Amino acid sequence: MMTRRSLFLNAAATGAALTLASANVAAAGGAKKKGTFEGRSKHITTGSVKVVKDGERYIVELGDDFSLDNGPDPRVAFGKDGTYDPNSKLGALLNLKGKQSYAVPSTMDISDYNEVYIWCDVAGVPLGVAALS
Repeated sequence: MMTRRSLFLNAAATGAALTLASANVAAAGGAKKKGTFEGRSKHITTGSVKVVKDGERYIVELGDDFSLDNGPDPRVAFGKDGTYDPNSKLGALLNLKGKQSYAVPSTMDISDYNEVYIWCDVAGVPLGVAALS
């Protein structure tokens, strides 16, 4: 019979194992591409970004040093050679500062892109761009 305590202990152990496995996969896969944000449209956007392979999928990871001064409706997306791709949105920016991750849909070919954008959907302008290499 499973008690409440054993349920919590099992959940904690499973969570820790998943966290370690995720960290090991990311470390083993390494960064496919990485870059540093530069502000756009009179916004201050700084910090690192990398695209990491996790098994068969890719993850866009904004670094601990990521920071955006503000902006309405910021989104994380891709672009190429200075052109934002509106079909590449990965989701709304979760936080204005710090580490955060965004899954790349399996239908998206990341080799089509060489930039990560923080894009303002409302104004239709970039808030920050990171060239990937």
